[in-house]
Amino acid sequence: MRSIRNAIWLALLLPAALLGGALIGQYGFGLYPCEMCIWQRWPHLIAIILALLALMLRSKSGAILLAVAAAVAILISGLIGGFHAGVEYGWWEGITSCATNIPVGDNMLDSIMNAPLTRCDVAPWSLFGISLAGYNFLWSVSGALLIFVMLAAGRKDADHG
Repeated sequence: MRSIRNAIWLALLLPAALLGGALIGQYGFGLYPCEMCIWQRWPHLIAIILALLALMLRSKSGAILLAVAAAVAILISGLIGGFHAGVEYGWWEGITSCATNIPVGDNMLDSIMNAPLTRCDVAPWSLFGISLAGYNFLWSVSGALLIFVMLAAGRKDADHG
């Protein structure tokens, strides 16, 4: 059961850290998200909710099911991140629209006209040549696979113990 509990905690903490990092980047460092960046955030939020529910659930099988669903959500975010990174690196064509964050002000037209436009095909930040979307891909896919392995190991131990 310990492996299952650890998997659930990973399913909570990984997306919380990734989503928290994205929000810090946005609000602390002005790295405004494009539309595909926003797409990556929703599955992380869903994973956090599912993992919290799994932690509260007393049923082992129900907790495992919720943890699997959380891992799938994390995996989906990672795959979106992989697609987004490919668009940023010019490996394939992405979506054509871009996103912006419109600050609320006294004059709505001025707010719209002065809002930063964020392109989906340009990485606003990278480290070692890997963009934020690329890091989301690496961390999310790896984390989701690790959660699946931990859950499988926990079920196997429970079946034999």
